[in-house]
Parts: sequence; C-alpha cells; structure tokens
Amino acid sequence: MLKTGFLRYINNFRGFTREVWILAIITFINRAGTMVLPFLSKYLKEDLGYSYSQVGWIMVCFGLGSMLGSFMGGKLSDKIGFYKVMVFSLFTSGLLFFVIQFVTSFWGLCLSMFLIMSVADMFRPAMFVSIGSYAKPENRARAFTLVRLAVNLGFAAGPALGGLIIMNMGYHGLFWADGITCIIAITIFAILVKEKKAVIEEKVYELETKPKSVFDDKIFWIFLFVCFATAMIFFQIFSTLPLYHHEKYGLTEFQTGLLMTLNGLLIFILEMPIVSYFERKKTSKIKLILYGSLMMAMSFYVLLMANWAGILVISILFITFGEMFIFPFSNSFALSRAPKGQEGKYMALFTMSFSLAHIGNSKIGMELISRFGYNFNWIFMGSVGMIAVLGCLYLLKLLAIKKV
Repeated sequence: MLKTGFLRYINNFRGFTREVWILAIITFINRAGTMVLPFLSKYLKEDLGYSYSQVGWIMVCFGLGSMLGSFMGGKLSDKIGFYKVMVFSLFTSGLLFFVIQFVTSFWGLCLSMFLIMSVADMFRPAMFVSIGSYAKPENRARAFTLVRLAVNLGFAAGPALGGLIIMNMGYHGLFWADGITCIIAITIFAILVKEKKAVIEEKVYELETKPKSVFDDKIFWIFLFVCFATAMIFFQIFSTLPLYHHEKYGLTEFQTGLLMTLNGLLIFILEMPIVSYFERKKTSKIKLILYGSLMMAMSFYVLLMANWAGILVISILFITFGEMFIFPFSNSFALSRAPKGQEGKYMALFTMSFSLAHIGNSKIGMELISRFGYNFNWIFMGSVGMIAVLGCLYLLKLLAIKKV
C-alpha cells in the first residue's frame, strides 16, 4: 500500500521536458537564495531603525517596482522574447543586490527598492511564457505546479539559511547570497537551455465564449481582485508576521525561518498530489480558490488567540493549505482565460495583481499596527480574506450563467 502510494506520487512528476526540469532547478537555486525578502521588514525596522510608517513606504516602493517590472516583463516577452528578458532580469538584479546593501538612507532605499524590483520582476511573466513554450500541452498545468514546487522548496531552505546568515554574518550577508544565487541560476539556464520562440496555441477555456480583449473580460477582472486580496493577506508572512513573532513571542530570526520552512516543506510534499487529484476530478478552479481564501482568512483570525505561542504553527498551517488551494489553480485559470495571442498581456496583469498586493500588504499592515495594534490588523486581513470568498461566490455565479 505504501509502495503504491509512493509510485503514484512519483508518477505526478513524469513526462516533463528537459527544459522544464532545468527551469525548475534554476528556480530552486534562485528562491533558495532569496533570503532578503522574508527578513526585509525586520532589517529596515530593527537594523536600520526606521518606523513602521517608513518601513511601509519603502515596501510600497518595492511593490510599485514589482508592478512596473511585471508590466515590462510581459510587454518585452512579446516583443523581444522571454529568453532575453529572463537572462537580463536575473543577471542584472543579481548585480543590484550587491550594491543595495550599501544604501541606508530612507529616500535611497525607496529608490533602490523600486529599481531592483523593476528589474527582478520582469522575470515572472517571462518565466510563465517560457513554460508555455517548453512544456508539452498535455502537462502544462503540472509544469506550472512543478516550478511552483521548486519555488517553495527553495523557500523552505532560504529563510532558515537566511536566519543563520543573519546570526553569523549580519544582514549584509543576505544581499551577497541573493546576488550570487541570481547570477548562478541564470548562468546555468543560459548554458543549458537554447532560446525558443513562444508557442501560441488554443487554450481550453473555462467558458465556451472567448473574451475579445482583456479589458472586456469582466470575469477576469473580478478574478484579479480575488488574486489581489488573497495575495495581500498572504504577503503578511513577509512583512508584519516576522515582526509579530519577535515582538509578541520573542522568536529569533532562525525560529521565524523554521516556521517559513514548515510552509515550504508542506507545499513541496503535498501540492503536486493535491493539484493532480483535483485535476482528475475536474473540480472548478474557482471553487478551489474559494476554499483557499477561507483558509487564508482563518489563518489571521486564529492569531487573535494570542496567549499561546503554538497558535503561530496553526496559523502557518492555515496559510499553507490556503496557498496550495489558491495559487496553482489561479495560475491555471489566468492562462485559461487568455485568447490566442494575448497570453503575455493576461499574465502581465495577473502578476501585476500580486505586485499591487505587495503595496497594499506592507503599507496598510504597518499603518494598522502602528495606529491600532496587531489584533486590529489580523481582524482586517481576515476580513479581506472573507471578501475574496464572496468574490469567488460571485465568479461561480457568473460562470454558471455563461454555461447555461
């Protein structure tokens, strides 16, 4: 029985092209090296001594840069090809990480965060397009999940390693690690993978009627709002939660890193079987995103029980399962909505919704904590999750009407 289950699990990873595996490997290297992000708010608050409000504004610039990068990455992928965009983005952002550690002034950090994210987040839409080109049509959804697993396995290793680096070398060690891993990852990609034109094919649509343009696609815009709302509360894991761990429970950077490692490991073990199971069952993607939104909301409501440190583990578990139900299926739904020839535009808007969430997450969360305390922020974020649930219910209604 155990052997059968193991073989079934392994079968979920069969059938991918060589290029997809290389994409997954470089994504793992890059994400394992992404050690600055989980500790950025702590670095700005505790090491550089900025106020909650100032940290919030710096993170707003981070999010604005991410939005511009996502938009430019989608545009440039259509014009000059995803390959060139990916190589430029990772190599240049690696160099910028070496420089940014020496910037400590408020306005300098605002500008630096905007610049580095404008370059770094060109990578995301270009990578989405590359998977569409290198993956086989019949396993494209699983290929996205494989790359997401690489992201999360890297994320499982990164924060714990990052915590150790901070304790032994200080925060500056993180910037060197981030820069080096960016350059190593894209060098491996450039050596092993040849440039290929994006293959544009007909998609299997959630609806029988195809939208003429993204601006006419009402369902997609409501879906983007749900993505924004769920991403905004998920990104608390990078901004307010590390501060809360230390200020409320006295956790070290390494202990916070271990909680994030739990998140990454669970996703690595469970996400592919979950995605495969629901794909076989042909369960509505929006219904699954609804379940994930509900779990994400619960992850913040449980933090109101603040008299027990174990609640942090329960909160991370809710966030983790919410993430597994939301993000892989939202990737797939976004691609399924794109008419022929508009994949880049749709995926650029999709990634921009996450960039906008970075802005809302940091500034709103920090301001609410500064003015009203952590519990008020948890209530607010949980309520945003419930609004996303309502958005999913409305989407299900619209989808049902279109199919009648």
